[in-house]
Amino acid sequence: MIEKYLITGFSGFVSKHFCDYLERKQVDAFVKGIDVQDHHFNFNDYKYVSFDFEKVDLLSVKEIERVLYDFKPKFILHLASYSSVALSWKIPIASFNNNTNIFLNILEAIRKLNLDTRILSVGSSEEYGNIDGTYLPLREDTPLNPTSPYAVARVSQELLSKVYVKGYGLDIVLTRSFNHIGPMQKDIFVVSSFAKQLIYIKKSNNQQGTLIAGDTSIIRDFCDVRDVVRAYHLLLHNGIRGEVYNVCSGVGTSLRDIIAHMADIISVKVHVKVDESLRRPDENMIIIGCNEKISRAVDWTPQYTLMQSLHEVLDYWDKI
Repeated sequence: MIEKYLITGFSGFVSKHFCDYLERKQVDAFVKGIDVQDHHFNFNDYKYVSFDFEKVDLLSVKEIERVLYDFKPKFILHLASYSSVALSWKIPIASFNNNTNIFLNILEAIRKLNLDTRILSVGSSEEYGNIDGTYLPLREDTPLNPTSPYAVARVSQELLSKVYVKGYGLDIVLTRSFNHIGPMQKDIFVVSSFAKQLIYIKKSNNQQGTLIAGDTSIIRDFCDVRDVVRAYHLLLHNGIRGEVYNVCSGVGTSLRDIIAHMADIISVKVHVKVDESLRRPDENMIIIGCNEKISRAVDWTPQYTLMQSLHEVLDYWDKI
């Protein structure tokens, strides 16, 4: 039986990896992608996955109702968002609208059309905010303390999910996804930005150079995007309705160490220059998650190491 997926935010890098995962698993799937931007997929590269794509503004209630009525997906992978924390400080209103109102529009359309659709609500580790070290590693029952406009929007999305699960019986599974990295990620994200700068230094025929960064002392839990999309597929099929799952590696690494690892991989020496404009008004200094719940629920643990991920991110930028 063909599995029907609606993927919002289809033109982003997570969507591409999710579709690649379906293809590798030889899942007979029909994917309808919607986004406000053009995609860069070559649909002919896929044998098992069929596609349709349409430009849709999820802030338009009529548009999303039309798409859902026509397509009637079995699964919705909701990836559409303004996912940059830094950007949310610069344009908080647009960030909030595009992370909360678009999700509410989808929920309302599903409710009004009475569709039998399972939704994966993708949240963020940023929801935890600045926490006392005694809470580490972060578990799903850790109190939330969002400290950026983006994080507040993600918490709002999560609370809306719970309201629609309990109040209207919608089938929603939720994640708090920690920092994920991998090939094709835009350079507005920190690891991809570092990789791009390092490859530029290497290609400039210099074995040393200057890398621009913000606060490199912060610690994050990095997970390979291919592990992340495998988790999403497992949760769409086997996650428990209304439950929240951390998607994380369980290991914390400082940005300083990320830079050092990548510099060693391509044999360059770098001087890190701090750009104060890259510092956020209120930064979460350490985020490390616990993945025991998702491991128990769907038998998921990360398969890719951090070093594998860094090698492939560097390779991606080296080929551009």
